[in-house]
Amino acid sequence: MTTVQDCFDEKVRLPSPPAIALKILEAVRQEDNSFEDLARIIRSDPSLSVRILKIANSSLYGLTQPVDSLAQATGLIGTDALKNIALSFVIVQEFQNSSRRSFDLDYFWRRAITAAVAADVLGAAVGHRDQDLFVAGLLQDIGVLILLLSHSDRYRAILDEKRVSGKSLCVTEKEEFSCDHTEVGNYLLSSWNLPHSICQPIHFHHNAEGAPRQYRDSAMLLSYADKISAMYHSVRSSSKSAEVHEGLAREWHVSEERASKLIDTVGERSREILDLFAMDPGDIKPFSQIIQEANEELSTLNFSYEQLVFELKQARQNAEQLARELQQANGALRELAYRDSLTGLYNYRYFQLSLESEWDRAIRYKHPLSLLMVDIDFFKKVNDTSGHVVGDEVLKVVSKVLAYLVRSCDIVVRYGGEEFVIILPETGSLGAKVLAQRLRRGVEQEITAYNGHSVSVTISVGIAATDLTETEITGVDLLECSDRALYRAKQNGRNRVEVGSFQ
Repeated sequence: MTTVQDCFDEKVRLPSPPAIALKILEAVRQEDNSFEDLARIIRSDPSLSVRILKIANSSLYGLTQPVDSLAQATGLIGTDALKNIALSFVIVQEFQNSSRRSFDLDYFWRRAITAAVAADVLGAAVGHRDQDLFVAGLLQDIGVLILLLSHSDRYRAILDEKRVSGKSLCVTEKEEFSCDHTEVGNYLLSSWNLPHSICQPIHFHHNAEGAPRQYRDSAMLLSYADKISAMYHSVRSSSKSAEVHEGLAREWHVSEERASKLIDTVGERSREILDLFAMDPGDIKPFSQIIQEANEELSTLNFSYEQLVFELKQARQNAEQLARELQQANGALRELAYRDSLTGLYNYRYFQLSLESEWDRAIRYKHPLSLLMVDIDFFKKVNDTSGHVVGDEVLKVVSKVLAYLVRSCDIVVRYGGEEFVIILPETGSLGAKVLAQRLRRGVEQEITAYNGHSVSVTISVGIAATDLTETEITGVDLLECSDRALYRAKQNGRNRVEVGSFQ
């Protein structure tokens, strides 16, 4: 059975918490002088101090008197609220600075901040006073960000699959990672020692009924806050609106008119809070205005009801077809990004990712891992005597032989030029040597015929394996060891296999 821990150990790379966030949490946990310590930490970052005072004076808290000091802010909104505001700013800033992926991070945080405002507004409206609702709303989808930053290509494939299949995001994530973004978010924030009042609602915000009783309302409020955020920043606003109105009426007896006013309030306050986070709020209109404009536009259409139904059906079919084509195209692009165009083998970029992943797994579970460095003997002579076109054909033939003779779990890579690298998971030095000899004989027996040329080549192979040493080594050490073994094979006459040494 795969556990959440296994998911993180094998697939997901967790970021470290921001240093200032750790200091803030530690200050709050101290029973004595917690405010003084917290204030000192916040004052060490002038921009953070200014933002906290601005948000304390914002409509989010609706204070009757202006706040001009951290001490006054604490007295009016409380230490917990001050902590959460500070954490929110620090975490958003940290992820904005650390992301290097082609991902619209501004859009992610606009959604997150709007959800945070919505959670706070809804909590106050239904009498569920929880100082942690804002930061829980802000971080409820942090697991999505972690999965995407950790495995960008694989996660984009998940998003494509969700759009095409119609499955929920959580289901699609579990099929790929054995855990979903709610579990990732809970695990990450728990590892940062954030309180259960933040982590547990995040864990269950897509399954509030499964939450521990004391966190059930908070989890449910996060769910509706997420839907309200989607209404302002995503498509299908009308269906989300219906879900929110029905849910608020069912769970807290909120009238339709009051629910609409709450949704409008979220839009109004979100513009203000997004500005405090240095985010462009974009064109956030009151939701009532969005609905009114949509109705006015709809009323100008001259289509009959039957025509509208037909158009909708046609548009849906076209969208589904486009989604399938997009999924296929994205899959092909991802494959091309990791493939060598000449041989079809994996390229150096994929090798780097795979070696890191397989190395981590081998070390974690104390399983063997081997690496073969392969070089075509006297390949320059082939190019010089028969031409580069024939040389390319030789590379293709050798690649096919290597790919055919290895196991399905092995990873064959064109390392560069006439060099290849083969990663052998779950394989010690003896197994690697048997496979290397099979590859050497296979290439030796193959003949490349092209345009009247008939060329046969041999290969030299260097082996490195984790069971060749008892000292602590790295993946780079493994690669260097196989390279030295390959050099020795060429020095000793070529067309042979040599096992490396780490000494």
